[in-house]
Amino acid sequence: MPDLIHIKNESHLGMDGTRGDGSRGYKLTMQSPGKSLKEALLCAQSEERLTVGVYESAKIMTEDPDSVSFCVLAMDEEFECDIALQIHFTLIQSFCFDNDISIVRVSDMQRLVEIVGDKAEQFEDAHCVLITNPADGSWEDPALEKLHLFCEESRRLNDWVPEISLPER
Repeated sequence: MPDLIHIKNESHLGMDGTRGDGSRGYKLTMQSPGKSLKEALLCAQSEERLTVGVYESAKIMTEDPDSVSFCVLAMDEEFECDIALQIHFTLIQSFCFDNDISIVRVSDMQRLVEIVGDKAEQFEDAHCVLITNPADGSWEDPALEKLHLFCEESRRLNDWVPEISLPER
């Protein structure tokens, strides 16, 4: 997916949609959600805040939903034929919507594994990856914040689970 153009309101506007000086008050900003996702995954991995796997993710979501900050669903060629996986995805998506957890899809599970995995066999089921909040709660990740804003904007456009393309190596 190419870089996205976001239009952000820069200040309070009058009734006619302009600022007092007649200008529109909007600023265009560019960002790459794929790059932000990669950065957020690497940051969470370095801080041991990643959970990989559908069942492992479901366990975390059930036991402590407030600890989950972000969810990535990865599809591959298996997805179309795996009814059980499709049902799990539907349940995970519903859970994320109900608990205000930002969620995205990626179509290249192999690339996701390359980013988050050091042992390929460890990530045989990387169809779901969660980023959890730090235990102490005292942290900010600019890449993750960009992703939350991207998801919020996507929801406003009725794209509830936006697809992100991960950058190449």
